[in-house]
Amino acid sequence: MMPWGHAAFGYVLYSLGHRLVTRKPPAGLGIVLAVLFGTQLPDLVDKTLSWGLHLFPQGYSVAHSILVAIPIGLLVLGVAAIKSRFKLGVAFTVGYWSHLLGDAILAVPKSGVTPSDRLLWPIVTLPPYGYETSLFGRVNRVFTEFFDEMLTPEHFIFLAIYSIPYLLAFLLWIVDGAPGIPRVRQTENS
Repeated sequence: MMPWGHAAFGYVLYSLGHRLVTRKPPAGLGIVLAVLFGTQLPDLVDKTLSWGLHLFPQGYSVAHSILVAIPIGLLVLGVAAIKSRFKLGVAFTVGYWSHLLGDAILAVPKSGVTPSDRLLWPIVTLPPYGYETSLFGRVNRVFTEFFDEMLTPEHFIFLAIYSIPYLLAFLLWIVDGAPGIPRVRQTENS
């Protein structure tokens, strides 16, 4: 899943969960940033450790492991509760855990990969990439391959379908009142 996919998926899960519990849309820049940071954290950590520092053969290791993510999420919730910032802790944790859920869901259609393969480090270690993996080279390769493939005529319909969840996430954000965007207050001239 691309970074924007994790961001959209995490926001949708948080927004719908927040609405289910509070009957209100989420609000505030801090909440949106906490969800977004949580959705990106596993890749920021693991891709850097793999692609940048070459400490792991794959970009799915420490931060993608449920053996690490569950305790970190619970720790964040506990500290947030103590600091009277529980909503921020929930937003971050939902974002973080949604990233793992998204990666597990996307592993289902791949042959030879089970959803748990990406989530059980160090019990399961994925094989090394079959190509050079410098940080910038890998990021460039991922985006280039994605856009090259999506922009071919054969994949245009797939691109349109691929865009629908992002459009729906954006619309949900608008319906939520665009949390994170300050309201412009109009004053009357008297």
